[in-house]
Amino acid sequence: MVSFNLYLIAYICIYLVSTALKTIIERMNINYLEKYGKTVPPTFQGVIYEEELKEIIRYTSDNVQFKLVQTIVIKSLFLFIVISGILPWLADNLANKNFLLAGLVFFAFIGLIEVLASLPFDYYHSFVIEDRYGFNTKTIKIWISDLIKSLLVMIVLGGLLLSALLLMLKYTGMNWWIWAWAVFLCFQLLMTIIYPTVIAPLFNKFTPLEKSDLKADIEQLAKKEGIEIEGIYQMDATRRTRHTNAYFSGLGRAKRIVLFDSLIQSHSQEEVLSILAHEIGHLKKNHIKKQLVISGIVSLFLFFMASKLITCRVLYESFGFSNTPYYVGLFLVGILWEPVSYFLSPLGMAISRKFEREADYYSIDIIKRAKPLSTALKKMAKENLSNLKPHPLYVFFNYSHPPLLERIEYLEAHDKF
Repeated sequence: MVSFNLYLIAYICIYLVSTALKTIIERMNINYLEKYGKTVPPTFQGVIYEEELKEIIRYTSDNVQFKLVQTIVIKSLFLFIVISGILPWLADNLANKNFLLAGLVFFAFIGLIEVLASLPFDYYHSFVIEDRYGFNTKTIKIWISDLIKSLLVMIVLGGLLLSALLLMLKYTGMNWWIWAWAVFLCFQLLMTIIYPTVIAPLFNKFTPLEKSDLKADIEQLAKKEGIEIEGIYQMDATRRTRHTNAYFSGLGRAKRIVLFDSLIQSHSQEEVLSILAHEIGHLKKNHIKKQLVISGIVSLFLFFMASKLITCRVLYESFGFSNTPYYVGLFLVGILWEPVSYFLSPLGMAISRKFEREADYYSIDIIKRAKPLSTALKKMAKENLSNLKPHPLYVFFNYSHPPLLERIEYLEAHDKF
């Protein structure tokens, strides 16, 4: 067991406060829905009915209860690992090993515990909650296959990134953090490029959209907006879920449009085009580039702080480490940042919601009408059993998109055509 000291107690207090706040806000969200969300909003009249609204409340409540249990268990387990002395013991046993190998083993041990702890929750969410409401379509075989593939991708890519960071730390002197930051940015860009063509196809089948009026209209829309696309693909989402979605992926000429097969089946051609027009809005408004810049600035600050903290012996001693390998320093900086980042998350969410509103408005400019997108959002709300009355504080901390009701009202209020 790690000896308690002022710094460790301060960390535990911040950690517990952030965890408590998260659970309180989750509980407030469901209480708010049960109090104010029992009548269908005028905007959704004729789309969602009373029985469907009751199902939305039950689905949201089940997910909230699930998240509360998951948060408490996972957070408690992690705190136990931090204060139990397991990690200092592991670091001591790795002290005479190769620096790179020791760092990889140290993080692999932590990652393995995290994966094992999350498995029963992932299973329960997919095969109990999602199954109860008719969303889950995956089999046990697919679930296990996805798990193995995810682990292999995480081991390969995570191992490569971690190895690069550790090598930068060991061999590039005092300015290691600048080199490490550059490597991290390059890795982010690489992932943006290879994800749609290499990683995503490991999990789903992407079939070029057959020649049709929808494909012709999508190509015409992209050409009109000056967007080069590598292809338009239909994804076999219904092998795993009945949730609907569509997205752009990739950069430069590697950009591709992906439509969930469930979306094509349940939405009209005009609605699908309006959703893609929203995604085009993100591209034309340079939201992806802006997010990369923001991510770059934040990560630069984190690497700079890491360069200062990992040389501070007090940091290691506060968490029970007798020696000071830099890979342990990276881990400690990460766990210090985690509760702090939660309190800063509303800023990132506010920026994201602003981008979503801009993309919605851009969709109106392209389609010349607000109704197709608002109708599509109403259908998606119904199909996905979306919470129509989230608590404002929950939105403040957790919503990367404006609440659906607000979003639809915003669209219809700004219909200039």
